[in-house]
Amino acid sequence: MDFKMAGTSNIQPDLFGTPEAAGSGDYFQPLAERVRPRTLDNMAGQDHLVGQKGPLRRFISSGQLPSMIFWGPPGSGKTTLAEIFASSLNYRFEQLSAIDSGVKDVRKALENAEKSRRTGLRTILFIDEIHRFNKAQQDTLLHAIEQGVIVLIGATTENPSFEVNAALLSRMQVYILKPLGPVEIESVIRRALKEDHLFSQLPIRIADLDFLLQFSGGDARKALNAVEAAVSLLPADASEMVLDRALLERALQHKAPIYDKGGENHYDVISAFIKSMRGSDPDAALFWLARMIEGGEDPKFIARRMVIFASEDIGNADPYAITLAVSVFQAVQLIGLPEARINLAQGVTYLAGAPKSNASYQALNEAMREATAMQDLAVPLHLRNAPTKLMKKEGYGEGYLYPHSFPGHFVPQHYFPEGMDPKTYYKPSDEGREKFIRERLSQLWRDRYHP
Repeated sequence: MDFKMAGTSNIQPDLFGTPEAAGSGDYFQPLAERVRPRTLDNMAGQDHLVGQKGPLRRFISSGQLPSMIFWGPPGSGKTTLAEIFASSLNYRFEQLSAIDSGVKDVRKALENAEKSRRTGLRTILFIDEIHRFNKAQQDTLLHAIEQGVIVLIGATTENPSFEVNAALLSRMQVYILKPLGPVEIESVIRRALKEDHLFSQLPIRIADLDFLLQFSGGDARKALNAVEAAVSLLPADASEMVLDRALLERALQHKAPIYDKGGENHYDVISAFIKSMRGSDPDAALFWLARMIEGGEDPKFIARRMVIFASEDIGNADPYAITLAVSVFQAVQLIGLPEARINLAQGVTYLAGAPKSNASYQALNEAMREATAMQDLAVPLHLRNAPTKLMKKEGYGEGYLYPHSFPGHFVPQHYFPEGMDPKTYYKPSDEGREKFIRERLSQLWRDRYHP
């Protein structure tokens, strides 16, 4: 996949031009900042928030803006949205980073906001990485929000339910931003090469867009920084600036993994991953997990295979394995990469280290083969339900022995279809918890199970 953006260049050999050539004073800014969207219509992604029926668009149209928290991954548009609010509603905009700001900085920002309010100008205070503020720093914001001194917009990559104190959280709306998809990242790159007053005049051709999309991981800023870094390695007077894989790898010092999510390698790697867990080798399983993550594999695909593995290859040898695998899948859905790799690693090491048994899986396969061949065998009357008087009269449920009415909550009884002798499909192994299951069944059904 490749695309090209060329034009008649009026830029001198210095790639990033001069103030006169650029026609602007922002020529020192990174590309990602120069092409930051200024309106909701230029935003890529987040349609659930900024689409025609999205709540954020309605705030602008109504002119009423509540304090809010944007929770989402890097490069998804949190800062951009805050700036669009300020410009669209004519609010004063002040920004702090919780990484290098303290209580003193917050109080100074609130003083400035109070002075502006007296002149009739409202203030948006945007705090990046707000989850890094401690409780005392967060508490300094409460009164200002309640009194309307500021509209607070916090940005965080962490779950605000855990990282923002309850008092502050109760005064703010939380909106979740999603990672940008490949189509959205591509649109960001295309727009940058078309509209940036510096790059639009350069003969840039991206010959390996797939690599850029994989490298960016849903982060628009990361994608644009990558383009900028690659272009900086090319001669400014080149007749064509081709951004191929070799150039991108050299600029980013990032080797593209040999991994085709849709090809044979995809199936080979997942096979190696499953077989490593089946072979109780957590180290090899972690290697293949890392290979898939680095290759851009969908983490939910990996987690789904782990859920299947927990029942197919561990089963009742460790009944907790399926619970853990499902929990990992839910965590992956909730958190997403990159943090979800930690959840995957926990699940992989547990499943690889657990005792193994495929007895349940094998039993099902055998039972299904015979059930297919014996579809016509009737359900015995004593096992049938009898919800009506007519059914009871016909003998439905008659002779059924209720196990809980007998010592040990067990009584020997025929549970197979009429005319079919009992068979042993499930053969518990000696591994883990399954050993105890085998011992119990051998006491209950001595004719089928042997200690």
